[in-house]
Amino acid sequence: MFGSILQRMIFWELIKVFAVSLIGINGIMLMAMVVAEATKFGFGPAQIITIIPLITPSILPYTIPGTTLFATCIVYGRLAADNEILAIKSAGVNLLLIIRPAALLGVMMSLGTLALYFEIIPRTFHTMRTLVFQDAEEYLYSLLRKDKFIASPKGQKEYYSMAVKDVEGRRLIAPTFMERDEHHNIKGVARAREADLKVDLKERLLRIRMQDTEGTDPATGSSIDNREDWIVRVPLPPGAFEASKPSARAMTWQQMLECRRQYFQEKEAVAGLIEEAKRQLRTAPYPSLSEHIENLKNQVSHFNHEILLLDVEMLMRPALSFGCLFFILIGCPVGIWFSRSDYLSAFITCFLPIVMTYYPLLICGVGLAKDGRMNPFLLVWGADALIGFAGMVLFWRLLRH
Repeated sequence: MFGSILQRMIFWELIKVFAVSLIGINGIMLMAMVVAEATKFGFGPAQIITIIPLITPSILPYTIPGTTLFATCIVYGRLAADNEILAIKSAGVNLLLIIRPAALLGVMMSLGTLALYFEIIPRTFHTMRTLVFQDAEEYLYSLLRKDKFIASPKGQKEYYSMAVKDVEGRRLIAPTFMERDEHHNIKGVARAREADLKVDLKERLLRIRMQDTEGTDPATGSSIDNREDWIVRVPLPPGAFEASKPSARAMTWQQMLECRRQYFQEKEAVAGLIEEAKRQLRTAPYPSLSEHIENLKNQVSHFNHEILLLDVEMLMRPALSFGCLFFILIGCPVGIWFSRSDYLSAFITCFLPIVMTYYPLLICGVGLAKDGRMNPFLLVWGADALIGFAGMVLFWRLLRH
């Protein structure tokens, strides 16, 4: 029965090592991801502070299983190094009794990680991704601080760009604004002593207020000479600073199920149109009907792909979550056999090889599943199945010897 002094002692040691290790590993992962996000999007200090609590839940499913494995290997390695495992076996106590605290920790962490996936992780991930849309001006200022240059996306009818010497707060120092037409001819270039930005999402405009301006007005082609206060109105590109449809990773379970149901309904509706077009093609074989059928088939393929992405996401979440429990099956016997009480030995002998095997297999399996190469269940759960099988073999050998 769980609750003996020995089991409570082991469980408490597991909790202590797990908590300390999770804080350390999370801190390292968090700093790496924050630096990556800040570099990618040009976030300022205020935005970095904002995304730290938003990015933390997203890394927990990757750090909790490894930390569970690490804690298990450390605690049971210490027990074996101090000959306590030998004393327990000599007293006739079944080793399964002292494994129960680790199993309980694995179940708790698996269920806890799965619970995070229901609401917290999808919502914080979506909020982090849409952070840029909540403060469009700050995003543009961040890009100018980082690159000293911004430009409209390529492929537009007209091309706008602006370079600055420096950015001080909300002041753009020595900005140069340039506009080109659809043939890449320069319509106008304006230089100013300083400027500031204002984004109007309602009118879909970027207003650049320039002071002490000189150059050529792109709208009229006339010369600008020491204009004290000159405003440039730049139309925002379609879709810029608009929250796009959330990806599967940013959806809650309820949203994924609802989205999946809608895709199936739309797919069935398009399939009905294909059948109707085929009947018309038999009676009136127009070339346009054949093209129409091909377009409809492409829509069906698109819906099948979107449904597949949702299915893979729904499989990946529990697979990642229950990695904690499967890692316990590896950590206990390996920790006991190697009998190491220090962190470095435990990391090298158990944590590093398993994590370097499990996560690459999981990532590759998810990638192949999204491509529709094989059965998604087998690909996504393959890494857990391999670790679980290896753990059962190790446990069998531990109990026999």
